[in-house]
Order: sequence, then structure tokens, then C-alpha cells
Amino acid sequence: MDRRFGLEPGTLFRGLKKDPMDFEWSYWIEWGRERILWLLAGHLLVSQVSRLLVEKYKPWCLMVYGMAACWLLLGIKGFAVILFHAVISFAVAQFQLSLLTWMCSLILLSTLHIPAVEEAKRKWYDTENEYYLLLFTVSVRCLFCTSFSLEYCWHGPAQKSSHSFLWMLAYVFYYPMFHNGPLMNFDEFSRQMRRQEAFCLKTNLSILIVGIIRIFFWWCLAE
Repeated sequence: MDRRFGLEPGTLFRGLKKDPMDFEWSYWIEWGRERILWLLAGHLLVSQVSRLLVEKYKPWCLMVYGMAACWLLLGIKGFAVILFHAVISFAVAQFQLSLLTWMCSLILLSTLHIPAVEEAKRKWYDTENEYYLLLFTVSVRCLFCTSFSLEYCWHGPAQKSSHSFLWMLAYVFYYPMFHNGPLMNFDEFSRQMRRQEAFCLKTNLSILIVGIIRIFFWWCLAE
């Protein structure tokens, strides 16, 4: 059966097989090995260091890190596309009409399937894998832009201050959810970012170490 379906031995556990012909699995494993796994570990490090030194500015430190990671992986043009989507979504949200927000999101997503736009974006990268990473990332970021914009429409004037454009960027460029989720609505994200806890060096160091081990363990398990 292994020969018939091209299965290979698993990396972490004996007896388990992996299918190297599975495009999605192979695609993310390859990207993880090259950069994403290390960028996730870097995010965890920045999160703990910013909490230690400048807890008040932790959301903005993580926002800058997410932007830098986006720039590194997708290039300045890919970064500009995601930033452009965020700007357009935020501008449309100012009308506070849910239907308009949905229409805007669908239009932005539809641009991914315009042949001329597709061809132009392909020329930005040397490989198809890089181009597909842009497509996957833009699609997921569009969902986050939609979530923020809808919550902006639904909330009253008193809550608008917590839905600034800066907070939208912190939400859209939050790296652990950047390429393929998981999805989290903006209100839940905001609550977690604003929550302040007593700092303990020993506890936070443990969180950092356990977090890095967990990232590498799950990646090895997936492989």
C-alpha cells in the first residue's frame, strides 16, 4: 500500500505514514522549515520581552513585528497589498453600513481572480510557492478586515475609540494568525491584548520556553 500511494515513514512516530503528494501539507511544511516556524518563535520572544520592558506598548511591538515578518516573506509589494486592503476596509467601515462592508470585502477578494492582476502579482515572485503564499495570506487577512469593519459598524460611539486604525493594523498583522488563521474576532483580540497581568520573570521565562517547545513539537507531529 505504501508503494501504491507513495507513502513515506513519519518523522516523529514510528508506524505513522505521511503523504508527500498532499499539496497543502507539503506546502506548509516547506514554508515552516524555511521561515514561518522561526518567525512564530520570534513572535513569542518579542511578546515576552515587550511584556517585560514595555507592557503598555506590547500590541504595537507585535504589530511592528508582524509587519516586518510580512515584508520579509511577501516583499514590499505583498505588504502594500495587505495594507491597502486594510485602508480600504477601514475607510468603508466609516459609513457604518454592514452591507457596504460585505460588498467591499467581496470586491477586494474578487480582485484575486482578475487575470491581469494575477499575472502582475506572479511577476513579483520567483516561484509559484511565493505567489500562493500571497494568495493564502491576502484571503485570510480579508476575513480579519471584514471582522474588524463589521464590529466597527455594530458598536456605538462610546466604543469607537477602541476601534482605531492603529488597532486594526495590530489585529490584521498579528503574526500567529497571519497566513492561515485561526480566526479570532476583533473584540476577543482586543480583550487579550489589553489584559495586564502581574509580571514574574520565572513564569514568563517558563511560558517562553514551553511556547517554543510546543511550536516545534506540533510542527514535528504534523510532519
